[in-house]
Amino acid sequence: MSGEPVAAKDGLDKVAQSSITVANADSSTSSLNHIPFFRRTLFQILVVGICAFSAPGIWSAMNGLGVGGSQSPDLVNAANALLYAFMTVTCFISPWLTNAVGFRWTLSLGTLGYPLYAAGLYVNNRFGSTWFVYVGAVACGISAGFFWGVEGAIATGYPEEHKRGRYIATWFTFRNFGNVIGGAISLGLNHNVNRRGQVGYQTYLGFIAIQCLGCLFALLLSNPEKVQRDDGTRIEAPRGIYWRTELHEMWRLMRSKSILLLTPLFWYFGWTQAYPGTYFATYFTVRSRALGSFLGAVVGTFATWLGGTLVDIHWTKKRQTRAISTYILIALLNSMTWIWAVYIQNEYRQTHPVLDWGNQAAFGRGFGVYMFERLALGMVENYIYWCISNLSDSPGDQIRYSSLLRGIETAGVCIGFGVQAVPTSLIATASINLGLWFFALPFSYYATVKVVRKFNELDKKRDENSEVQSTQL
Repeated sequence: MSGEPVAAKDGLDKVAQSSITVANADSSTSSLNHIPFFRRTLFQILVVGICAFSAPGIWSAMNGLGVGGSQSPDLVNAANALLYAFMTVTCFISPWLTNAVGFRWTLSLGTLGYPLYAAGLYVNNRFGSTWFVYVGAVACGISAGFFWGVEGAIATGYPEEHKRGRYIATWFTFRNFGNVIGGAISLGLNHNVNRRGQVGYQTYLGFIAIQCLGCLFALLLSNPEKVQRDDGTRIEAPRGIYWRTELHEMWRLMRSKSILLLTPLFWYFGWTQAYPGTYFATYFTVRSRALGSFLGAVVGTFATWLGGTLVDIHWTKKRQTRAISTYILIALLNSMTWIWAVYIQNEYRQTHPVLDWGNQAAFGRGFGVYMFERLALGMVENYIYWCISNLSDSPGDQIRYSSLLRGIETAGVCIGFGVQAVPTSLIATASINLGLWFFALPFSYYATVKVVRKFNELDKKRDENSEVQSTQL
């Protein structure tokens, strides 16, 4: 039975001991040329990206139409709350499944519930049945928790340190592409429906077909021990770890300063996800919701690439400057967006408009705030996973960090959808979003500072290793 690698006390306070074997510089360069493309980190990111497109990406496409394209927000909000309740549990236990069957099979199994969720919405849309919506939500919640835990570990733990921001953006691009395709399909089918209501049931057939392919795409993934980075380092994620040892490590990380500092930001990101879809279903016509699903994905993709580029590209030499500047941009954008959202929502609770692109004067203001929400949340999404990626270089540790923080995120989503399913006044929800954001601001700032300090420690350790190797030569 494999032993557990000794981890640092706190992933942000100390440099975690990495489970990476570094090859000789000369031999690594020559051997790298003989590594098949499907064993390199870029291919692994493409695989997890394709899976993210076919499973949660298409799921997001349906919810981007406004609570799954349904006429009434309450049913789908309740189903989504149930989904995220189960997902929170399985997200926390994802490391145990990954330890037992490996990254590849966990990723594949994690996709299986998504087609059932779409099938439940199809049955409800066409025949009016509600029970299958809840069955699909439970099935999706169970599998999606495993998927979320392992995909986050792959996207943050596999890449080379200097590529993580852009590779995370690549991962989210594929996921957002699900919204692009889904929105385009729905827009083509519903462009004449200039009233509120539900989308046509034909929309779901294409969604179900794409989601069924996810489990096959996942089998193209290589487990970490078979992957080699472009700097010649191999990635080790020990398996066969005793379950009590795994539980001890999870409990240690759960109490660590790094998790505590990032928890408010993950909770904020999870909580706010219920609001945009409910807002869209309440005030916008079917074709406007389809347009929003399409353009929202485009804007979200731009946002995640903007965030990833700002922290990766050497537009300034100091990584501390890049990290702090990106944080300030995100802080200003989210603050202004939610202040604007509360102002607009206060107006709409009195006027109760039906917004369609045929009336540009009224449509533009309401649609614009939705686009800025997509932009703001897209940058937050990239940034929080960039922070995760810098907690440790080992996917073995990353699966724990990812599962813990994504479990916190899903708990926030669960409660957010549950509150909207009551139903709750949208002005109250928008105001809570604003309050949560300002509460998370100072914590996320200190998390950013600690990531920068870890950069400095890693650079110092790398320089020391280089000096030792030079002395040996």
